[in-house]
Amino acid sequence: MSTAVAEAIDDFKSITSLNVQNATAVLERGLAALRAGQTVFDLRYVLTVDSVAVSVLLAWEKAAQDAGVRLELKNLPPALQSLTKLYGVCSLLFPTSITLEPGQSGAHNPLHEEFHAVVGQPENAKLGLGATPDAVPAAPHHPEHPSDHHH
Repeated sequence: MSTAVAEAIDDFKSITSLNVQNATAVLERGLAALRAGQTVFDLRYVLTVDSVAVSVLLAWEKAAQDAGVRLELKNLPPALQSLTKLYGVCSLLFPTSITLEPGQSGAHNPLHEEFHAVVGQPENAKLGLGATPDAVPAAPHHPEHPSDHHH
């Protein structure tokens, strides 16, 4: 029985690219492999990818979760690893490889810190929000004719 399972394993050798042109076929092939009981996908032969590859990986991951199994993606090409990081789905696809320190909400990213420093928490006073209406001077209705302004 074990020999039949070994023969059924798809090594994905013929998949050298994962992009818009073949995404549906590759998705179906991965789903078929999952249904056959395969939980390790070796993607070492994939040389070219585009952003749709991430969608395919996420669909495989969801199918594995729905089936109650853990999918292991191995030997992802660097381009695909970069895309998973870019889309922020790295932790969804590789939950075991992300280790968090206790109390840490996520991986430290200095870019996020920089962004937070720029955005920060707005102070209502600076924006004129929350100030009492009479504290904000009313704008004249006709600034080009200040003499027409009634006091």
